Amino acid sequence: MHTDTPSLTAGGALLARLKAIGVDYIFANSGTDFPPIIEGLAEATAKSVPLPEALVMPHEGAAMGMAHGYYLATGRSQAVMAHTNVGLANCAIGAINAAVENIPVLLFSGRTPTTEQGRFGARTVPIGWGQEMRDQTALVREASKWDYELRFPEQVGELADRAYAIANSTPKGPVYVALPREVLCEGYDGPDVARPLSMQPAPISADHRQIAALAERVATAKFPVIVAQHGAGNAEAFAALSAMVERWAIPVCQYWAVQLALPTDHPMNAGGNPAPLLAEADLVIVLDSLAPWSQQAHAARDDAFVVHIGADPLKARTPIRNFRSDLSIASELPDAILALAAALEQHLPGSQVEARRTGIIARNSQTRQSALAKAEAGRDGVMSADYVAKTVSDAIAGRNAILLSERGCPMGAMRLAHFQAWYQEPHAGGLGWSFPAALGMQLADRDRLVVATMGDGSYMFANPVACHQIAEALELPLLVIIMNNNEWAAVRHSVTDIYPNGYAAKANQMPLTALNPSPDFVQVARASRAFAARVTNANELDEALKAALAHISEKRSLALLDVTMRN
Repeated sequence: MHTDTPSLTAGGALLARLKAIGVDYIFANSGTDFPPIIEGLAEATAKSVPLPEALVMPHEGAAMGMAHGYYLATGRSQAVMAHTNVGLANCAIGAINAAVENIPVLLFSGRTPTTEQGRFGARTVPIGWGQEMRDQTALVREASKWDYELRFPEQVGELADRAYAIANSTPKGPVYVALPREVLCEGYDGPDVARPLSMQPAPISADHRQIAALAERVATAKFPVIVAQHGAGNAEAFAALSAMVERWAIPVCQYWAVQLALPTDHPMNAGGNPAPLLAEADLVIVLDSLAPWSQQAHAARDDAFVVHIGADPLKARTPIRNFRSDLSIASELPDAILALAAALEQHLPGSQVEARRTGIIARNSQTRQSALAKAEAGRDGVMSADYVAKTVSDAIAGRNAILLSERGCPMGAMRLAHFQAWYQEPHAGGLGWSFPAALGMQLADRDRLVVATMGDGSYMFANPVACHQIAEALELPLLVIIMNNNEWAAVRHSVTDIYPNGYAAKANQMPLTALNPSPDFVQVARASRAFAARVTNANELDEALKAALAHISEKRSLALLDVTMRN
């Protein structure tokens, strides 16, 4: 045993190593494979070895969502530990979400013991046989950048370092390590668990020649357009993008955005419809977009020059994605934005910039006013999503809030001003994301207002009883708003989009979309001692929001509003 390392089991050494490389929390759902992990926690604590804080997760979906949200709030990877194959199966949706959104989660699960007898940690109960799989990792392999199964206890430190470095290398993403119980039960004979990270992540920054060439094209383009889906990446790049597009009069389309790239009241914010912009654009710059437009409905001009920028500009993990890219720039997005802004400082806007500015501002202003008018019209009768979004936006204005929208509050009519102001669910579509992700964001900053808005279907997908238990146990005072229309609205809209005049669209009740009768979500929240109220009328919403926000400020616990919506 190395003299500079306290005597630890491999399970305890793994936990200590995770703390040393920067993991703050382990979001864990334990099982019969966890004795060496639990013993390791107690052992390391008794020996004053620093550890991440281990949090009990009643469901693995919440664990993955919280790790996802914590990363969005802090930029720091966290660990999830699950119970053998069954726990890993519950992590799979979260792993798919994280993979599509380049979220570097360190995912671990136990592996049922291989041995039946004669070795410490061997199988002891029937599920040791029932949970064995030929290829447990297959449950998440396609969503993982890298995977491995721990073979020997002395590998613990090196594997933790490798997992962290690969997860945080460009393009970022989740990694997975299986942990056999027998190996974790053995003693650790390796280097000091508190040593510095032995391998650093490998970032990718934009090639300066590509950036210089793009800046030249921006400076000479007649009508450049930017399409953004994943925001700008950080506060500095968000500010730089805002200043750059205003100086150069470049409209920014946030088509199916999952993060905010530009303030909603910015003069160059062109809304979410790319069609009129693509019809005019001779230069299209796509910022980290999985699908920057629908090729069924939109197309760039044949003579337009199309540029894709991002950590993985061609989205190589997606088998079919055939968007034209005349210039592909691989880079962490904030680095590329800052580099382009700096390169454009070497140019002066020409006469064509001012020639297009007035028209762009007028069109964008009309788009904004139309969104506001649509929202205001939604107060008549049963509330619309746009009306609720605007009302929520007004209620949280000036609070530096984070709002998550999972089929919840659309961006169009909201006042959103900072780079963390708004997040939509991942394009992977793994529902039940916003509630646990908001819990992770709230855990990262307990004093910040975090608002999770979601449809009633998404709320049920989130395992709300588990999420409410976590919120109460950890004293996380977020605001949850259920946009309750008693159906899968996304499914309805998909059907009417493809079959606008079909039998399903004409049916009094569209098949396979209804969620009637609706559960009493207010009682679900109150079961965990949360503030909860139902809102059925537009005139009640302002006061309900005030009451919920006052509860959060005074009582520092979760508040939930169940808002009746129209389809």
